[in-house]
Order: sequence, then C-alpha cells, then structure tokens
Amino acid sequence: MSNLFEPIPYSLWKEDKQAFSKRLGSSFRETGFAVITGHPVNQAIIDEANDAAKAFFALSKDAKEKYHDAEGGRQRGYTPFGTENAKGQKAADLKEFWHTGRKLPADSKYRATMKDTPVVDEVPEFDAATYAFYTEMDEFGRDLLRAVALHLELPEDWFDDKVESGNSILRLLHYPPQDNPPPKGTVRAAAHEDINVITLLLGAEEAGLEVLHRSGDWLSVNPPAGSLVINCGDMLQRLTGGVLPSTTHRVVNPEPERAKFPRYSTPFFLHFNQDFLIEQLPQCLEEGGKTQPPITAQDYLMERLREIGLVKA
Repeated sequence: MSNLFEPIPYSLWKEDKQAFSKRLGSSFRETGFAVITGHPVNQAIIDEANDAAKAFFALSKDAKEKYHDAEGGRQRGYTPFGTENAKGQKAADLKEFWHTGRKLPADSKYRATMKDTPVVDEVPEFDAATYAFYTEMDEFGRDLLRAVALHLELPEDWFDDKVESGNSILRLLHYPPQDNPPPKGTVRAAAHEDINVITLLLGAEEAGLEVLHRSGDWLSVNPPAGSLVINCGDMLQRLTGGVLPSTTHRVVNPEPERAKFPRYSTPFFLHFNQDFLIEQLPQCLEEGGKTQPPITAQDYLMERLREIGLVKA
C-alpha cells in the first residue's frame, strides 16, 4: 500500500485540469486523503504564522486563558490542553489549540453566529501573521474544490458561492512535550473524522498522522517536505453520499526518543456557508451513494461540536 499517498504535483492543475482532478478524486475515493506537492502557499507566510503560534503557546496559562471562549463553543481563540475529545471517546486529546476565523463585513448576515477572532495583545505580530496564513489557505482550498467539482462532473465553479463566506477555521495546534514517554502505540489525538468540507494540512514538524484504510490497516502519512495533505470531511462525505469518504485518522504518540519534543501542526478546516443545505448530489446517488436527510451546514456543525465536547449538550 506504499503508493496510496503518491504525491500529486499542483503544477498538473495548471497544465491539465482533468488529469489533476482525476488523480485527486481517485486518491480521495481510495483513502479520503491526498498529498499535493508544489503548493502555492507562500513559505514566508507559513514561517511567520508558525513563529507567532509558538510565541503564543509559550505564554503563561493565565495569559492564554484570557482568549478562551467556552460559551462560544471555542470556535474562535484559545482552547486549553485536554479539552477536546474525539467523537465517542471519553478521554481528552493531549493538545491545546487556537482558532482563527473569517473576517466578515459589518453587514454580513452571518455575524450573529460567526464571532470575530480575539486580538492577542501579548504577541503583536500574531493577528496579522495568522490571518495572512488563513487567507492563503482559504484561497488554495477553494482552488482545490474546483478540482473536486470537476471530478464530480459539476461546473468547475460549483463550490465557489457555497464556501465564500463559510465558517472556515485555521487551527494552530500544539502537542506539548512529554517528560515521561507514553507507551508505544498510544495516541495524542484519538481516531476521528473531520466535520468540514475539506481539510488542508501542511507538514507537521513531528510525525504521527495515521489514516485508517478500508482494509483495516493504519497507514502512516509521511508527506515529502514542502507538501500539503488534503482530506475529505464529513460534510463532503454527506454531500456525495459517501462516494468521497471522510476517513478516520489519528495522531499517535512518538517514539520515546522524540517524546520530549513538542508537535505543532496547522490544519485549515474549510466549511460551507452556514445556510448551505447539504443534500446528496444526484450523480452520487446514481453511483450507489447513501441517502441522508438534508441539513444546513450550521446545524450539522453544532451537532458535531456537541459530540466532541466543544459545545455543551
């Protein structure tokens, strides 16, 4: 199975859109994941955002707690260590994180349910650096959705007006170092699926990402340096009736000699507009996709946030 995550060069999208969309769709159908090389996300912007994230997580517990919005479902700002759990799991994941969301115009109809991201006073460069990264990932994600649209035999721009104001989130993740190495095979983030449409993940500094293949085997995802991992979320799975699967994945604890090192990663969760009605595409049902009741993106999000402990049931 070593070739399941064979990298797809982004340059192919510029040369032959049909060929790129075919390879991306085939990878999604097999594993729910794909690896993209030569992505257009500016490396200087990535570096500045990562540096700002490390500076934030180095702040004291009290300083970070100022940005913790438990009542708001932790959709913006800081979430402390040991707060989120995977669906169906009682044990919390061994991580803390920050959420940066979309900046909306003052008259946006979505402002009632999409809060502004708090401003971090202690790290002056944080807000500009993280939002520049957000913007780059948002633009690239929408470009990749055009390839997904072609694979699904939709107009290339089909997703454009359905995600332009989506409640997409840049998550800055920190898995702290472990002074007492945990047993091999235990997890930092339990097995789960993502809620959103697609997730974009730039290579983490420490290994650990694994994907559950339909064969029952856990496969390590070790993309080449400078590449990007993309995976289907539950919303895309529901839209396609399961034709494009939202695959279970996890983050395992490192080997003992690496346990003392922190792990940082920066997934971007691309969402539909909150009032978009998710219902199965006819062509996917014809292909054997599963029928599910229509549901808005916002209602689906809240349902799932309750399941993972970020919103009170």
